[in-house]
Amino acid sequence: MISPSDILAARILVVDDLEANVLLLVQMLRGAGYICVASTMDPRAVCELHSKNRYDLILLDLQMPGMDGFQVMEGLKEVEADSYLPVIVITAQPDHKLRALQAGAKDFVSKPFDLAEVLMRVRNMLEVRLLHRESLRYGKALEQKVREVEASRETIIRQSDELKRLYEKLVHEQKVSERLLLNLLPSPIAERLKARSDLIAGSPPAIIADNFLEVSVLFADIVQFTRFSAGMSPESLVAILNEIFADFDNIADSRGLEKIKTIGDAYMAAAGLPVPVADHAVRAAHMALDMIESLARFNERSGHSLQLRIGINSGAVVAGVIGRRKFIYDLWGDAVNVASRMESQGVADRVQVTEATRQRLREPFVLEERGTIVAKGLGELHTWFLIGRSGQAP
Repeated sequence: MISPSDILAARILVVDDLEANVLLLVQMLRGAGYICVASTMDPRAVCELHSKNRYDLILLDLQMPGMDGFQVMEGLKEVEADSYLPVIVITAQPDHKLRALQAGAKDFVSKPFDLAEVLMRVRNMLEVRLLHRESLRYGKALEQKVREVEASRETIIRQSDELKRLYEKLVHEQKVSERLLLNLLPSPIAERLKARSDLIAGSPPAIIADNFLEVSVLFADIVQFTRFSAGMSPESLVAILNEIFADFDNIADSRGLEKIKTIGDAYMAAAGLPVPVADHAVRAAHMALDMIESLARFNERSGHSLQLRIGINSGAVVAGVIGRRKFIYDLWGDAVNVASRMESQGVADRVQVTEATRQRLREPFVLEERGTIVAKGLGELHTWFLIGRSGQAP
């Protein structure tokens, strides 16, 4: 198994043409306990440095003069043709993220940097990297043992116990990999992904993408969390987010929503996919109210005074899997964009919903008309506040 010391000893390379960004990222990583952090401001030197040092993770800026991050990733493919190298790209351009994932990046962080986001994504990528390296090592060891068994009956007798242990360890690692896949993706999507022939035989990838006409999308954000977390240790910051989001995960499970992702202190979930349901808006509304109650209980336990801003919209979306090694299940469409605006232009400790969601809600919900707001890029939207439940809700 991967130990915390293994993760903190991983070799990391920071690549950015701006000295201030390099110093910030290096200081951030070393402050979190990583002891092997190198950097360069010359993108042309990345492939040579990696050939020499074999980094476990590269934080790579996409926009650099002379040679951009996409060209660097093309060069790294030649260096790492038969291996797995987690590259986290750094970009301030939202439209670059999908292209970067298609070019071979395993994840991304946005500018300006969010301390919690950078540290969580770096740790996640290093865990996957080290698990992959361990799996390869055990696989090669098993192949060598099989050759020895075939060569001698006496070898079979002497090493049968060791083979059994190796086999059990491989089975355990496979279960770990499957569990990681189920943690990243909805169960029906994970099963479809495991059945894809292109993951085994190297054939052209079969795209996993579905249209859903009736879905409710929920966005939640902890208000002014960056200011709240200023000066906090990385361990304390991650512990707080983990406690809050673990409660949100439990709520999503109990209310029948699918957690899509977290980015920093933001949480995204959806009802009505990957298995369609008729009461998707009701489920999302219950979850939103439960989340506010959950954060209130957290504040009582911790003595903090955090607040949530939540937005919900209902409509059609496209859902699918991006990536061939590091998989991400995500949503696209106007319904997603509107839901995001409901959150960003909402009010602290309130749940703002669109007219489309309100029309799908029945008892036991109480709503208050907010009126028309002007959403950037979307125009005027008629919105409502979800106040609570009238009576005893399930």
